[in-house]
Amino acid sequence: MIKQALVVAIFLFTFADLQAQTTVSADSLFKSARDVAFEDHNYIKAKQLSYQALNISPSYADIEIFLGRIHTWTKQYDSARYYFEKVLLDDPADEEAGIAYTDLEYWNDHYAQALSTCNNALSAHPASEALLLRKARILNAQKQYKEALSIVTTLLNRNKHNVEAGTLASALKNETSKNKISLSYDHTSFDKQYNEAWHLASLAYSMQTKSGSYTARLNYANRFNANGVQGELDAYPRINKTFYTYLNFGYSSATGVFPKYRAGLSLYANLPRSFEAEAGLRYLYFTQGTHIYTFYVGKYYKSFLFSARTYIVPSSNAASQSYNVAGRYYFAGADDYVGLNVGTGISPDDHIQNIQFNVKQEKLTSKQIGMAFNHTFLKWNILSLSAGLINREYQPGINGNQLSISCGLTRRF
Repeated sequence: MIKQALVVAIFLFTFADLQAQTTVSADSLFKSARDVAFEDHNYIKAKQLSYQALNISPSYADIEIFLGRIHTWTKQYDSARYYFEKVLLDDPADEEAGIAYTDLEYWNDHYAQALSTCNNALSAHPASEALLLRKARILNAQKQYKEALSIVTTLLNRNKHNVEAGTLASALKNETSKNKISLSYDHTSFDKQYNEAWHLASLAYSMQTKSGSYTARLNYANRFNANGVQGELDAYPRINKTFYTYLNFGYSSATGVFPKYRAGLSLYANLPRSFEAEAGLRYLYFTQGTHIYTFYVGKYYKSFLFSARTYIVPSSNAASQSYNVAGRYYFAGADDYVGLNVGTGISPDDHIQNIQFNVKQEKLTSKQIGMAFNHTFLKWNILSLSAGLINREYQPGINGNQLSISCGLTRRF
């Protein structure tokens, strides 16, 4: 009896050991498949390794979902559906399979199928942030903006650091509230360069349309003991999902308080891996014209946006250049952030400082640092606060400081 029990124990131990080795082998192949897919982008090899792993461990759900995603990426959609449906048939509550299947249909603009798949997955996982966010995106694509906004608002109430939900919320607010009106005030004081402070107030109305956003702005300034008014028009027409443009034109009869003419033209691109870029031209005319070229690159990383921009003014001697680097941390959507920037030179897009292009300063230097804070309150209102300190060489070898403080209020409707 003891001998028989010993034989049974040895057999069970050996079987368990062999089973563990099989599992490890399947996992090892699965890891290799993911490595060659994500690091080498060798999807053919990744499929081969995944098939080998499934031969060892049939119905291994994670491998089947992975194969479904690879077939999605390689546009073999029927094969992708086969694997997703197989997993969901074995386990209708598999969240990852529901997410992957939803992505497949959404990326191919099959919004009704995507919504049905997503709802089925949500019936098993009603609190899933990943599934709720996907449902909001599908509803947005179907132009059901209020329903989509309700979902992302719920997501942000649960997790205000969900950047994707915040970004989508901002886009949905633009769709559900097509208009906004803004009022801002800027105060700039000097320790040496000028005796009197500068004042700038702006009133703007913006409208969101299918083709892009458009803004009309009226600026009032008191500078050099003189008053002036400037009118401006901004436009951000969309070209496609990747590209959009920026157009600007402004006019003022109070030359010296404002440029007589200002204009801007840029091409923006939303690039892969959360990058964005811009190349453009700015034009300021006082008693003569100044052309300024600008280049920008930005990178989104988790809740942060890091960016760098340069302005270049061509010259017969040496081109004048200014640089600015900035970082933002987003609390929720695009209208909720705190930011820091440092740089050199003058920006033609800075309504407070661009008047100084009226004085040729190619050889003069300046350094600046600034902070900004934006916050949404009572759902449709945005508070904006900023402050900046500039140390400027306003005459050769003579520097002065200037402090700018700004506040603004925007109302969506």
